[in-house]
Amino acid sequence: MLRAHPVWVDACGRLDRLVPLQAARDARAHGSWADSIVLPATTLEVRLYWLGAEAGRFLLLLRSDAQPGNGDDGELQQRHEELNVRFNAAQEQLLQSEKLASIGQLAAGVAHEINNPIGYVHSNLGSLQEYVGNLFALIDVYERAMRAHDPLSMRAEIDDTRERLDVDFISRDLPQLLTESRQGIERVTAIVRDLRDFSRSDREHAWRLADLHAGLDSTINIVWNELRYKARLEKDYGTLPMIECLQSELNQVFMNLLLNAGQAIDGEGVISVRTGHEPGQVWVEIGDTGNGIPPEVLQRIFDPFFTTKPVGKGTGLGLSISYGIVAKHHGRIEVESTPQAGSRFRVILPVRQPQPVEG
Repeated sequence: MLRAHPVWVDACGRLDRLVPLQAARDARAHGSWADSIVLPATTLEVRLYWLGAEAGRFLLLLRSDAQPGNGDDGELQQRHEELNVRFNAAQEQLLQSEKLASIGQLAAGVAHEINNPIGYVHSNLGSLQEYVGNLFALIDVYERAMRAHDPLSMRAEIDDTRERLDVDFISRDLPQLLTESRQGIERVTAIVRDLRDFSRSDREHAWRLADLHAGLDSTINIVWNELRYKARLEKDYGTLPMIECLQSELNQVFMNLLLNAGQAIDGEGVISVRTGHEPGQVWVEIGDTGNGIPPEVLQRIFDPFFTTKPVGKGTGLGLSISYGIVAKHHGRIEVESTPQAGSRFRVILPVRQPQPVEG
């Protein structure tokens, strides 16, 4: 099985030391370049992706298909495989830790989102208990009238009991009370389900076809309490096909972009979520009317641990991890930003993943 080794290379870097000069020109012109490089001890399958002028760099993927030639080469290859396993495990731990850190930052908002429907369901149960008691009291009056074999003689008591217990109001309010309670429980169930889907690891889950709109709505559901008081959400969904992906990882990308959009807005603003479909690929665009990103900072926003947020407000890993997840899906992130006017992040993904090269 071939293993991928991602390398980020600045556009101004010495890329010609790694790949032919034509590779950079083709990648800039067509978005990507791929070929094989034969070395004395191995053959490398090389893919080069141009990430756009906004990012100002390439993503280089090296896929090694080394064949051991002697004992030393075999030992080196074994050591290489062990390091790959450790690297992948560490990368997955970092990804999962960032997921849980994101949920930790949202804990207060999620608790509020759960507590609110639970609060009115609890209140409704109190009213329901009172209504049931009143209805049982009325039923008791009817039963006594039936046992007396003279219901007409107790008509006045029945009418008085109905009026005193306000049975007409109960008959109108009870269905609405039950409907609200059911909706509240469904709301809590949805939040818990979305949290479970978001926080799970995809280690045991193969690449599969998924609905990006469902993932977006699920993620918005989790982060909405962080956004609702400062931004109006505008959704413009196109028609998307099911795409081959690791959905929970893409949901983390959407969460990072949505939270960043909310944090970029001072006062009140608009966060827009748009989707679209082009031949062979789909895109998801998340924009805001916030402060924007200065040009001198734009080149560094995907660097690990780089953040413009105050201490304690961010790890500097959100966009870096998002960048890696999108690259893992053979996609790219495009950024447009104007200071004091807002930013737009567009995630472009293939509908189907490229078939792995057989070793």
